[in-house]
Amino acid sequence: MPGEDWLRLNFVASLDGAAARDGLSGALGGEADGRVFALLRRWADVVLLGAGTARLEGYDAMRLPDQAARWRTAHGLAAQPVFALVSRRLELDPAAALFAEAPVRPLVLTVAEAPATRRAALSEVADVLVAGEDEVDPRTVRALLRERGLGRIHCEGGPTLLGALLEAGVVDELCLTLAATLEAGSAPRIAHSPQAAPTAMQLAGVLRGGEELLLRYTRAAPPASA
Repeated sequence: MPGEDWLRLNFVASLDGAAARDGLSGALGGEADGRVFALLRRWADVVLLGAGTARLEGYDAMRLPDQAARWRTAHGLAAQPVFALVSRRLELDPAAALFAEAPVRPLVLTVAEAPATRRAALSEVADVLVAGEDEVDPRTVRALLRERGLGRIHCEGGPTLLGALLEAGVVDELCLTLAATLEAGSAPRIAHSPQAAPTAMQLAGVLRGGEELLLRYTRAAPPASA
């Protein structure tokens, strides 16, 4: 298990690089991918997600099963990880189950220029943290989470957030499921950003689950200080 200050990404992609089918990444993953997804959540202090992906994928409140919660407490972790959403415009519904039914008060990471009325409304159901003036700064995000004792970060997407994390140089690990399918079409890749952000990785593990390959890569050089 990595140390207490670690940012891990978890994505699935087809053999030809598609990160979604019909707009949903979950449609690509199989049984093995689902098991890895659950195990990585079990390890995390915080699950980090872009607000757009949360809406698109239909995220509800994140609650781990009792068995996973018991495992966490036995290993010195809180029973449930914190759910943290990244949103610049705060176009989020405070009454959504994601907030209303959350077992742990969620976090929302936003910018100073976000609408004050939306920030006030979300502050009723989540801790709203400012992580930049007009753009969310990934280094600030990581620092704010660390200040709260949330060093084990598990990021579930989406491509825009991953692109920003790569541009900022704060990624430690990628767990990538290679789905046994060719998709063609115009689906996005797992990451996109305004500028290229080449990031050297080294292979740390390979598992086979059915026809899926479960790949684990770690950063080849230390990430930029957060």
